[in-house]
Amino acid sequence: MIMRDAIAGLLSAVKDEYIICANGFISRDTFNAKDRPRNFYMLGSMGQASSMGLGLAIADPRKKVVVFDGDGNLLMNLGILAMIAQISPKNLIHVVLDNECYDSTGGQPTVSSSMDLSEAAKGCGIKNVVRKGPSEDIVAAFRDCLAKEGPGFLLLKVGRDPSEKTPRVNIEPPEIAARFKRS
Repeated sequence: MIMRDAIAGLLSAVKDEYIICANGFISRDTFNAKDRPRNFYMLGSMGQASSMGLGLAIADPRKKVVVFDGDGNLLMNLGILAMIAQISPKNLIHVVLDNECYDSTGGQPTVSSSMDLSEAAKGCGIKNVVRKGPSEDIVAAFRDCLAKEGPGFLLLKVGRDPSEKTPRVNIEPPEIAARFKRS
């Protein structure tokens, strides 16, 4: 399963959760599949979606917060796993779409092909960790994570679509922030 299809499947299970999207194709694919005010699209700040998601989960513990992250983004801020485990927000689900490359900048490989990011999450002490391959039922796994007390970490191994020309998010960053705040 390619990342775009994985994101569309995950979004089919979303209700009123906040979603923080990592920069690059993750934001683009989410925007093009199901734009809504409770989606926050990172435009240019690599590695920070998980930190923002953690902050939001702390600020509003009554709402589920989902982070759509990439392997390259997580590797830029790997220490966030220890921070999430230490703070242990019950309302945070960290979904990592791992295509083993920096897709938005040309597909340069990451090191996730030789290290298991789900094992890193477990090693840091994250409560619920699940890993799914490209042919497994990711939507059921995501729904299960949403139903459980967090923090949750869902690693989804996905394929890369090198021909993908997904349109960019066409909302300016100040408007993304304003509508997210209003939601």
